[in-house]
Amino acid sequence: MPPITPFVALRLLLVGLHLLHGAGQAGLLFPLLGEPWRQRLKRAWSRQLLALLGIRIETVGYLAEIDRGLLVGNHISFLDIFLINAVLPSAFVAKSDVARWPLIGWLARRTGTVFIQRGSRKAAHVTQQQMLATLGTGQRLAIFPEGTTTAGDRLLPFHAALFQGAIDAVAPVHALAVSYRDRFGAPSAAPAYIDEVSLIDCLISVLGAGCLVARIELAASFSPPLPDRRRLAHQARQAIAVKLSHAPDATPAPSPRSAEKKGKAASNASATSP
Repeated sequence: MPPITPFVALRLLLVGLHLLHGAGQAGLLFPLLGEPWRQRLKRAWSRQLLALLGIRIETVGYLAEIDRGLLVGNHISFLDIFLINAVLPSAFVAKSDVARWPLIGWLARRTGTVFIQRGSRKAAHVTQQQMLATLGTGQRLAIFPEGTTTAGDRLLPFHAALFQGAIDAVAPVHALAVSYRDRFGAPSAAPAYIDEVSLIDCLISVLGAGCLVARIELAASFSPPLPDRRRLAHQARQAIAVKLSHAPDATPAPSPRSAEKKGKAASNASATSP
């Protein structure tokens, strides 16, 4: 475990108190509030958590225009959830073991998380129906289709089955590139939640790194989604890979609304063609 300085110890205490505050909100207020107010609370609480951890948020692209659909991102840390919620409050799809995490698992259950039950077709079907129900109500639903975390130095293949819900719901898919950098602009592995790193180890590593910048960038929007889930997963992964590599030929992702208009125009053109 990394050394714990008095500064880190104080921040850990404040983070713990903030988690308890979030549990109180989820338990007492969420059942009484409509979805717009829940989203406001999620956004504010997540922004406060990242601020306590010394993390500044940087957004790139037309993120404010994303009002619904499936959010697809690369996965580095459990902090990715709070980063997305700080910008685009969403329901999430998570592995079932997250539900057993102390406090965070309880928060996840109370805030609409869809848990993936592995090991049977019946469980996969239940997950699929829950995703379809969430997307069908016009909400945002976020997934990490790599299925695990990395240090941010590579991008694993995407599990295409997770895209089927968006296709069935005819919901737009938005690819998001997530990265973390230190105060000098260099990539930082401090938030990486990988291998044998525990939750407390990860928090201490983040606090010990000082000021970090969490960057979330719109890589591409597919509206309507491509009908082939394997191709859709591949295209989303490629768009994120380009943004993470900072390729010289990378161009800004089009506005989600522009993508939707283009998709509708293409559908109309195909419908009227002989």
